[in-house]
Amino acid sequence: MAPVCRGVVVGHVLQVDRHPGADKLTVCRVAAGAEVVQVVCGAPNVRAGMKAPLARVGARLPQGLEIGQAKVRGVDSQGMLCSARELGLSEDHSGLLELAGDAPLGMDIREALALDERVFDIKLTPNRADCLSVLGVAREVAALTRAPLRVPEFAPVPARIAEKLPVRIEAPELCGRFSGRVVRGVDARAATPAWMTRRLERAGQRPISALVDISNYVMLELGRPSHIFDLDKVAGSLVVRWGREGERAELLNGQTVDVDGTVGVIADERGVEALAGIMGGEPTAVSLETRAIYIEAAFWWPQAVAGRSRRFGFTTDAGHRFERGVDFATTVAHIEYITRLVLEICGGEPGPIDDTVARVPERKPVRMRVARAQKVIGMPIQADEMADAFARLELPAARDGDAFLVTPPPQRFDLELEEDLIEEVARVHGFENIPAHPPAARAKMSALAETRRSTHALRERLAGCDYLETINFAFVEPDWESDFAGDANPIRLLNPIASQLSVMRSTLMGSLVANVRYNHARKLPRIRVFEIGRCYRRDAAVADGPLAVQGIAQPLRVGGAAFGTAVEEQWGHPARGVDFFDVKADVEALCWPRLARFEAATHPALHPGRAARVLLDGVPIGWVGELHPRWQQKYELPLPVQLFELDAEALAQVPLPRPQEPSRFPGVVRDIAVTVGTEVTVQAFLDAAEGGKPAIVQDIRLFDLYQGSSLPEGRKSLAFRVVMQHTERTLTDAEADSARDALVSLWGQRLGASLRS
Repeated sequence: MAPVCRGVVVGHVLQVDRHPGADKLTVCRVAAGAEVVQVVCGAPNVRAGMKAPLARVGARLPQGLEIGQAKVRGVDSQGMLCSARELGLSEDHSGLLELAGDAPLGMDIREALALDERVFDIKLTPNRADCLSVLGVAREVAALTRAPLRVPEFAPVPARIAEKLPVRIEAPELCGRFSGRVVRGVDARAATPAWMTRRLERAGQRPISALVDISNYVMLELGRPSHIFDLDKVAGSLVVRWGREGERAELLNGQTVDVDGTVGVIADERGVEALAGIMGGEPTAVSLETRAIYIEAAFWWPQAVAGRSRRFGFTTDAGHRFERGVDFATTVAHIEYITRLVLEICGGEPGPIDDTVARVPERKPVRMRVARAQKVIGMPIQADEMADAFARLELPAARDGDAFLVTPPPQRFDLELEEDLIEEVARVHGFENIPAHPPAARAKMSALAETRRSTHALRERLAGCDYLETINFAFVEPDWESDFAGDANPIRLLNPIASQLSVMRSTLMGSLVANVRYNHARKLPRIRVFEIGRCYRRDAAVADGPLAVQGIAQPLRVGGAAFGTAVEEQWGHPARGVDFFDVKADVEALCWPRLARFEAATHPALHPGRAARVLLDGVPIGWVGELHPRWQQKYELPLPVQLFELDAEALAQVPLPRPQEPSRFPGVVRDIAVTVGTEVTVQAFLDAAEGGKPAIVQDIRLFDLYQGSSLPEGRKSLAFRVVMQHTERTLTDAEADSARDALVSLWGQRLGASLRS
């Protein structure tokens, strides 16, 4: 609806005189019904005899301007003649809005221009091409409201001449039906009727000329894109075919495009004259000099038109409709309608309609089960109501036992499956009338196995270690696989979403390093991130299971990365960088209550001397270590990155809990310093103690390592703190010393260790 204004009427300019005090102003005598007023006007197009909007004294315009009686350069002005912009109808301010000569004098401008009409913007889903017209929307409204539908009648226009334009369809998979008619003796200079111009403008179309406007009007009213050729410019006959390499088409929008065998065209003996179902060509376009025309209405297969216009960098109203599907049964009827409009506006003598049918869609009945529809919709809609819904939608339906057989009409390309018909029933019934019930499931709560923990429990454990979770794509850059997994032949994607994300990851490390780089680039000084996600590797042994795809294993992994300072900056703790042992402690916490073991090994992503394989019960489950200096330099990281990656399935397995009675008696602590060969690891001491330590020994921890000149060459000193405790009594010093001596003897026998003096 147009902006609100009042007091503006249809005025008739009776006389125009020059203003005595200004060269660019005129003094006009304007009739508004029985009253004649004097108005000073500056519009360049004002002239005697024209009709234009007159804002009387007291009128109010959309911008809030109120018109009063005024003197303009010493001359009285009793109102204002208005442009389209002053009435809020468009941005045109080049001159007065000129009204039709038959506009009733003195009539309110809102009534004269039908400004109280409402324009609706309707947003459609892509499958409802049948609603891309006034008729289609009216058909929907009639079905939903039960209002009677008045379909336009297309009375045949009798032929006055016998001329036809020969047409040949060479590609039935492109064009299923091609109808056309010759009309001679048209007046292309005839003015488009005001009612048609107004409707086109309010539908967003720019009026061009009578013949073009008629074609656009029928498209908006009936959903039928059509094209009008200048018959005298067509060389010989028309051929509907696929384009050929090297051919070019000069289009109505001024573009010249190259076509090939995937683009449909309408051609004559000269060459390509139009892109099929998309846009006409400039060589055969109608102009004001046109005297003979050929009206074309065709059915183009949607798959033959889809995407073609976007390939050339534009979209058209015709292509938008044809690629979704246009009624193939009404080409002749719509040509009759276009012909009648052409004769009424431009005159002429029509020839007979030539209708060539090559291959049109076969409308196969779609079966819809009543019980299935009730289950999907979620309420017991009765079969009679379903039949009524199909009748209101003009869908031919027949009962077949406890089901309906519905034959889609020619304009409904969206009805192919049972679910499509169920949706139609639900729409007509009203989505707002379908009750919203919470989902109900016969679920049985079962206890979680005590020997397993969920991935959510792993997330909680890592969050407790101050890590934040990230979620990354499973497809990564090829360089990541080469750098971080040493895989020169990763699993490649056939259709990657981006050229750089072209392979499937076999490790989480590349994604985690990318997360660190992203956050470091945004000035974060401390970064700790983790991810739980699947990796992908070739494995011929994988033959079945829900995740087995062509011999590709998809293990679930847990990975983490730490960068920057070990702890948040604070006054009571010196700042230091995170190191291997910080992340090793996090891995131990993640594996608890199982005890992880670490053994030195090499990994393509990790530092050669700061990497370890992680084992649980002697089985390797992953890696922990510092990023290799080569990759640290390549990925522009100023500080080392500490990484770990573990098998989530192994971490999910935990031992059955075993209750133990806590001791009520104080523990006894003994420190033991031993010397041993530099090749002996601390883990060897712990393993030896685990197999033969005295029963009262509860805990052994390393607290000091020394290597220096005071020790013999090839030897190092290790200091252990041993905690001893009994559950039934307080230990004596003699018992503690005896247990200490037993440990020293055990280590001496198995590892060659001796008590340091």
